[in-house]
Amino acid sequence: MKWRNDNQHYGWIAIGLHWLVAVTVLGLFGLGLYMVELGYYDPWYRAAPDLHRSIGLTLFAVAVVRLLWRTVSTSPSPPANHHRWERLGARLAHWSLLTTLFIAMVSGYLISTADGAGIAVFGLFDVPSLTGRQSGLEDSAGLVHYWSTWALVVLAGLHALAALKHHFIDRDATLKRMLRP
Repeated sequence: MKWRNDNQHYGWIAIGLHWLVAVTVLGLFGLGLYMVELGYYDPWYRAAPDLHRSIGLTLFAVAVVRLLWRTVSTSPSPPANHHRWERLGARLAHWSLLTTLFIAMVSGYLISTADGAGIAVFGLFDVPSLTGRQSGLEDSAGLVHYWSTWALVVLAGLHALAALKHHFIDRDATLKRMLRP
């Protein structure tokens, strides 16, 4: 079993982290859309945001691990048939996705801690507020969170479409490299 990346393929660690982040982002986006429509007397009114915050903070830790893995592990070379603009576009897309992901997570954290209280993560431990009570922070962070999560989902959709284009039109191994080593 190949755990590490090499010049031709991603290893199981990179593949697993990629798909874990992708599925979690989509799940959090769906949960976020669901929870903002809940009424005060809905049983999920308090539970959904707690779950959203706990998963979001866990995702932050996974994303940091993914970023660290990316810096210490070799990335496969792009397939030979990729044009220069495709290689540049892929690099720009990956860094845009990563940057937008961190903006969404940090702004979500700031929304939740703007009142000075920490965040309970699955009831196991608390992540403290780093800002203390900040008037207006919840609203401004909320606006950033809203737009960054939409941008993240749109970028992820374009990323998926590009992978499908490479698979079905170009018939190269771009998508296959992220499915198995």
